[in-house]
Amino acid sequence: MQVVKRNGTIVDFDQTKIANAIGKANNEVPEGERATDKEIDEIIKSVLALKKSRILVEDIQDFIEEKLMAYGHYELAKKYIIYRYTRALVRKANTTDQSIKELIDGESEYWNTENSNKNARIVTTQRDYLAGITSTDITRRFLLPEDVVKAHDEGVIHFHDADYFAQNALHNCDLINLEDMLQNGTNINGVMIEKPHKFLTAMTIATQIITAVTSSQYGGATVTMTHLAPFVRDSYNKYLDMYRKRNLSEEECVKFAKEDVAREIRDGVQTFQYQVNSMTTTNGQAPFLSVCLYLGETEEYKEELAMIIEEILKQRIQGMKNEKGVYITPAFPKLLYVLEEDNIHENSKYWYLTKLAAQCTAKRMVPDYISEKIMKQLKIDKNGNGNCYPCMGCRSFLTPYVDPKTNKPKYYGRFNQGVVTINLVDVALSSGKDFNEFWKIYEDRLELCHKALKIRHERLAKITSDVAPILWQHGALARLKKGESVHPLLHGGYSTISLGYAGLYECVKYMTGHSHTDNGKGKAFALEVMQKMNDKCKEWKELENIDYSVYGTPIESTTYKFAKCLKKRFGIVKGVTDKDYITNSYHVPVFEEIDAFSKLKLESEFQRLSPGGAVSYVETPNLQNNLEVVLQVIKYIYDNIMYAELNTKSDYCQKCGYTGEILIDDNLEWYCPNCGNRDHSTLNVARRTCGYIGTNFWNKGRTQEIKERVLHIDNKDDE
Repeated sequence: MQVVKRNGTIVDFDQTKIANAIGKANNEVPEGERATDKEIDEIIKSVLALKKSRILVEDIQDFIEEKLMAYGHYELAKKYIIYRYTRALVRKANTTDQSIKELIDGESEYWNTENSNKNARIVTTQRDYLAGITSTDITRRFLLPEDVVKAHDEGVIHFHDADYFAQNALHNCDLINLEDMLQNGTNINGVMIEKPHKFLTAMTIATQIITAVTSSQYGGATVTMTHLAPFVRDSYNKYLDMYRKRNLSEEECVKFAKEDVAREIRDGVQTFQYQVNSMTTTNGQAPFLSVCLYLGETEEYKEELAMIIEEILKQRIQGMKNEKGVYITPAFPKLLYVLEEDNIHENSKYWYLTKLAAQCTAKRMVPDYISEKIMKQLKIDKNGNGNCYPCMGCRSFLTPYVDPKTNKPKYYGRFNQGVVTINLVDVALSSGKDFNEFWKIYEDRLELCHKALKIRHERLAKITSDVAPILWQHGALARLKKGESVHPLLHGGYSTISLGYAGLYECVKYMTGHSHTDNGKGKAFALEVMQKMNDKCKEWKELENIDYSVYGTPIESTTYKFAKCLKKRFGIVKGVTDKDYITNSYHVPVFEEIDAFSKLKLESEFQRLSPGGAVSYVETPNLQNNLEVVLQVIKYIYDNIMYAELNTKSDYCQKCGYTGEILIDDNLEWYCPNCGNRDHSTLNVARRTCGYIGTNFWNKGRTQEIKERVLHIDNKDDE
């Protein structure tokens, strides 16, 4: 007989453990209450008589308690239950202690690769991780029900960001309302920040706001440069007035004012870029920031906005210097370039910006592209109007919303409450290819996710504006009074909460024998699976007035965790569990040969069914000398898919000066193809991990996924 332990491992039955456990309980009761050696032997024989090939350790312990009470040893049974409970507490404590020790020792693969944007050896990051370990422990023991914890541990679902859940004030991601904070003033750490009167000051204040806001949440944040554009005009008018007072000709005044404001834009953008990449939030990292570049957000300040966008792209193309003084690809901020009629055609007024964006993508992997055309087809508000707006941080999109006070669309100042992800691969494997069983299990797992999501919601619903004044009182997300509840902002569509999913490809492959890319049986089943999640979100929303939304989860480290859990539960299933990762969201598997345009077209159908957020990508070779191909892909994105990106390579070896692609060997180790350098501390590697660019290397599962990525664009003519 084999015993399944609490951590999922399987061991041979050891009868001495029963004897030892009852013996320890015996020592805690009077002699007349103790179990005799004969009774202990009979209990062991009764367990063996169950004749089970495999049994849970909890079932054995339940059986022992029943037998002790059957013998009339009630006090002994009570002591055994207490002993069992104490052992459970010790196990949990030891797990926490071990996690802390591994983190501090700095030798743990998990902690060193848990987040590709965090360096676990740096003290500020360690402080965040230490707090996270404690939060996770409290969350597991006191805040979540056992069925949710068990499902999370077994990789059936993933309860995201448990390391921040103990702090009930924290939400996930948002669109920061910089317009309100800059135009109407704000307050940071008790210091009043009044409206700035020039662009450079506004950019500096913006970085301070971003740092304060992202220190009060755990997910990504997005700002738009549209909110900075009015301050360019303020600066220009100041310079113009200054030169006019010197009695220069109007022509000279305009010329010099334009030169000065151009210089200030350069300085402001440089300040913004330096600040964002050098500041550290309370999360122990640079702010997880995205910057929206959308000309269509303004008519009045469109020219000023175009000047800012141009400078941002130029400076990003240049890159930032590493410790050796060499320009490399920075991770932040992520840039979101919106494609629209004014910039998508060769004869468009702002086509020059799109060409700059293409150059930047080829060199630095950003910006990502949002199609105004497609988004307005998909994001229809209650007034029947299409809307275009950026994602919150990496890929999380808000649902359309009309402010009841103004009857106008509102996006900046809104947020996401959190995510729970279903492992679709586990649903499939648990069904044994029985479709009736699949849908039954799927329904149960979705409701388990719903239960976990409601726990997230209810925890946030208890807070007041005082827990994070920068968010709730001073304009980032609201202007509530002191002590006012945030509860109304969690309902009626103002914020969203996300049902995540992962492993659609493996789920479909197991159930149908086909990829979801086959335009046949596999694809049809995949779309049915996706629609089911959307139907459940609609059902929950109607019942609770909470905006549940389907979300293509980025699962940076969870892809490895899910893969390990699947192997433990189901063994090696060819084409399904024979990798150290599972496929993100609805993506075409990284190893499947497909051209860029077919991939984007196919994935656009699934992206439509991920209204809470998702991003598609194409993997490319070096296209710096083939910008026409980049522009061709950009145009295709505009006409076919809402949100997509191009993954290029721009690495650097500090030992030999090599620039190009740092490679991965068969042992999943990174190395310089020029000099063989394998020292991570002297390799600057940037890869798209899950929407964001990662620069601190990855766990074994994600590294294998990166290694197996095939190119979706053939660049042989360029070679």
